[in-house]
Amino acid sequence: MKQINIASIPADGIGPEVISAGIEVVQAVCERTPELALNFTHFDWGSDYYKKHDAMMPADGLDTLKGFDAIFFGAVGAPDVPDHITLWGLRLPICQGFDQYANVRPTKIIKGIDSPLRKAGPGDLDWVIVRENSEGEYSGNGGRAHRGMPEEVGTEVAIFTRVGVTRIMRYAFGLAQSRPRKLLTVVTKSNAQRHGMVMWDEIAEEVSAEFPDVTWDKMLVDAMTVRMVMQPQ
Repeated sequence: MKQINIASIPADGIGPEVISAGIEVVQAVCERTPELALNFTHFDWGSDYYKKHDAMMPADGLDTLKGFDAIFFGAVGAPDVPDHITLWGLRLPICQGFDQYANVRPTKIIKGIDSPLRKAGPGDLDWVIVRENSEGEYSGNGGRAHRGMPEEVGTEVAIFTRVGVTRIMRYAFGLAQSRPRKLLTVVTKSNAQRHGMVMWDEIAEEVSAEFPDVTWDKMLVDAMTVRMVMQPQ
């Protein structure tokens, strides 16, 4: 029997509810798969932990998580704790600490659930959204100076590396290649962000040559939001 050890971090908001339901689902799968056993270890890290310890998780939290095969994470954020503390205190250290560079979000409308989109029902919408999870605005590069003074300055620098962009493009193209329609849209903002996002576009073009059977296009993020609503198919 294969044993898989999973760290469960329900954290905040809807997290405990969805993690509890998710564990029920995977345990039901295990009941039908006798050669597989899942062992969950639960951690109380999150905003409540922060209010008691002035930290979202212990200082050795990442070292603790290294001993697990997977992490089952709920949600992070609370109205009475600043968002930058909750995000940078828990989820992003985990993402960056374990180089979890691909944020992969399957999106579809399930039968029996009303669609928020007027023109899409079950079977009409089947996306997988892939987002870079460790660079760009998530790099944490920047700072503030002259706090509280009229000349106060805050900088937030998005970081794009060729290694980082190439691997997320390869992941997205590879995922598109594995799906029936083999379609991919690369979302960009290269009209305004003329350095990092232009490199993003150029690398997308380069990587596309490795996947000749994938049909792809490029779209500015503003227009993409309209397309997702008006033409979700």
